[in-house]
Amino acid sequence: MSEKSPRIAVLIDSDNVSAEHIANILVELTRYGTTSVRRMYGDFTTDQLRGWKAAANEHSIQPIQQFSYTTGKNATDSALIIDAMDLLHQNQLDAFALVSSDSDFTRLAARLRESGARVFGFGDRKTPKPFVSACDTFTYFDALQVDASSTDSPEPAMARAESGSDAEGTVSAPARLPAKDLRQDTRLMNLLRAGIAAVADDDGWAHLSGVGSTIQKQSPDFDSRNWGYAKLGDLIEAVGLFEVERVKRNNGSTNVQVRVPKKK
Repeated sequence: MSEKSPRIAVLIDSDNVSAEHIANILVELTRYGTTSVRRMYGDFTTDQLRGWKAAANEHSIQPIQQFSYTTGKNATDSALIIDAMDLLHQNQLDAFALVSSDSDFTRLAARLRESGARVFGFGDRKTPKPFVSACDTFTYFDALQVDASSTDSPEPAMARAESGSDAEGTVSAPARLPAKDLRQDTRLMNLLRAGIAAVADDDGWAHLSGVGSTIQKQSPDFDSRNWGYAKLGDLIEAVGLFEVERVKRNNGSTNVQVRVPKKK
């Protein structure tokens, strides 16, 4: 009997997010389960949300119309939060994907996790840290642009804009940073070393999957794609300071292990 796929509710703050990201988000969520519920919230009578009509039709997303009753008050946020709590108690959902860069959803993310649901956050680089930290995992829009099949050589570090946007405002993928810049990223190096140490065996070897899981528990927005690498193993190899070992299993799959080199 096949294992049941986790059910995910995708709730989109359309007032705060461009429709251009939704296709990549839905593809990303296939890694975690089935997007059983897809809803987008906003005042779709406004010109700035016109692009969401095509996205709703293409990806079968239910639009939830929410008029702005008072200037300066975000009725969309309230509608999304109320629906999230209704879905939490009425449906057998395993996880929620909150698509927004708005800190107003920080408490919602924390509340959903308290109830046992996993929370996947998606937003841009300006997303406030409290909201990022309240999610199990948080993925930035520009990281979704990283091409897993790319074999281009590393680009200069200056090519990686903090906002993840080009001059015309279109979100572009983070540039693949070279070893020198990766080693100078103190936060990255500390996370990698701590992640390896936490799950290492007596010989210092740590399974790559365990390393990734441990790091993400400490830092929900950790993603190798933030540095331009599609896979964690590629990022660790690019750093050049760790030993990487690939072991073939009997079933044909490959088990990747890493460790901090022992001092001689």
